[in-house]
Amino acid sequence: MTDDPDHTWRRIDGELRQRVPAEMYEVWLAPLRPLEVDGTKVVVEAPPELRAWIAERFAKVLQTSAIAVLGPAAVVRVRAGDARPPRRAGAEVAGPDGSGGAPSPAAATEHERDGLNPKYSFEQFVIGDANRFAHAAALAVAELPGQAYNPLFVYGPPGVGKTHLLHSIGNYVRVCGGGLSVRYTTVETFTNQFIAALSGGSVDRFKGRFRRNDVLLIDDVQFLASKVKTEEEFFHTFNALYEAGSQLVLTCDRLPRDLEALEDRLRERFESGLVAAIRPPDLATRLTVLRKRVQHDGVELDDDAVLTVIADRVRTNVRALEGALIRVVAFASLTGRPLTAALAAEVLGELYPPGAPAPGTAPGPSVEDIQAATAEAFDLTRDDLLSHSRRPQLALARQIAMYLAREHTSETLPAIAARFGGRNHTTVLHACRRTAERMATEPEVFEAVRRLTDALAARGADRRD
Repeated sequence: MTDDPDHTWRRIDGELRQRVPAEMYEVWLAPLRPLEVDGTKVVVEAPPELRAWIAERFAKVLQTSAIAVLGPAAVVRVRAGDARPPRRAGAEVAGPDGSGGAPSPAAATEHERDGLNPKYSFEQFVIGDANRFAHAAALAVAELPGQAYNPLFVYGPPGVGKTHLLHSIGNYVRVCGGGLSVRYTTVETFTNQFIAALSGGSVDRFKGRFRRNDVLLIDDVQFLASKVKTEEEFFHTFNALYEAGSQLVLTCDRLPRDLEALEDRLRERFESGLVAAIRPPDLATRLTVLRKRVQHDGVELDDDAVLTVIADRVRTNVRALEGALIRVVAFASLTGRPLTAALAAEVLGELYPPGAPAPGTAPGPSVEDIQAATAEAFDLTRDDLLSHSRRPQLALARQIAMYLAREHTSETLPAIAARFGGRNHTTVLHACRRTAERMATEPEVFEAVRRLTDALAARGADRRD
C-alpha cells in the first residue's frame, strides 16, 4: 500500500529543518519534492543539477530524518527532476559562472576550496554576555559586507569562538550574498602559500587568489609577527581589498596595539574599523554549550546535574569544556557506570578540582612538558616523538601528546604544530579528533591519556609546592 507522499514528506522535512542549519536547508534541501512513499521507501525529486551533490552530501541526514518518521528500515532515494526550482529571495548562491541561482555540484566543490567549515554557522553559535557584541558585529558584517564595519577585528584567548564566527560569516555570505566570493585562511596558510609562490615564480597567481575576493577572513594574525616579507605582502593585500570595498575580518589573541612585533602601519589598519572582544564564557553560556553538544551527540544523561558540575569546573573556553564532557562520557561508557554528577566530579576531580583557579589562570604545563611526559610514558625520546616516523605506537604517542597540548595549554593549533617538528595545524586537528575517538572506544588509549593527565597535574603541583 502506497502512503500519501506529501503528508509523509512534510514530517520528514520537519526533521530535516531541525538537523540542518537554516541557510544550508534553504539552498540545498528546500527544493526537494516528494514523488513516492511506499512503506519505508521514500523517493524525492531534486533539480537535475543538484541531484548528485545532494545524494552524496546529504544522504546521512536524509536517512536519519526518514528513520525518525518511518522507522529503522526507512530508505531515501533522490531522483533528478526536469526543471530548476524557482529562486528564493535571500538564499541565492553564485553559480559556476558567477551568476545567481542554485549552485551546481561543480560550483559547490569550488566553494569548498574557500576553506570554510559548513558546520560553523550563526545558528550553532551560543550567544552569551561574553561574546554578544562580537556576534552582533559579525552578523552585521555578514549581512552587509564592506558596508557595516571594515575591517572587523575580533580578539580573545584561544577556544572562545573566534574561528567559529569567521566561518559563520563566510557560510552566511556564501548562501545569502548573491554571488559574492569568500575566502577563509589562516596566517600560517597565507605564509606558506606566499613562500611557495616566491620559490615557484607564481607570485601573480598568489596575489590574484587573495586579492580578488569580496570577503577575506584571516585567522590568527598574531603569527604575522617577525615575518617581514609576509607582513609586507599582507599589508599590500589588505590595502588592495580595502580600497576595492571588499570586507576584511581578522582574528587575533590580543589587541592590535599589543602586537608589538608588527609594523605600526599594519596595527593602525587593524584598528581602523571595529575591534570586538570575546571573553571566556560565563556559567549560563557554558551550560548552554554543553546542552547543545549533548543534544547533538545524542548523549543520554542519568542526571542533568552532570552538566552543572562540568560547567562549574571548566571555566576558560568552549574547547576545554567540550573536552571535559567527552572525558566524562567516555569514562561512563568504558566503565559501565551511569552519567551522574558524582561521576563527573570524580573524573574531573584531579584536573579541575573544586575551588581551584580556572585552567589558564594558574601556570599549566607547557608543550615541552607534555612532550617530555609522553615520551617517558611510551619509552621514547623526544626526538622520536617529533620525528616523521609512522610506526603505529609512535604515531599514537604523538597524537596523544598533540591532544594533551591542545587541551592543557593556551597554544593555538599552528603554534602546537610548529613545536612538533614544524608540522601543519591540520595534523594537530586530526590528532585531536582521532585521540578523542579512540578514547571513547579503546580502553587502553583512555587509560594512557588519564595517566598522562594525572602525571602532568602532579608535576604542576610539585612546581607550586
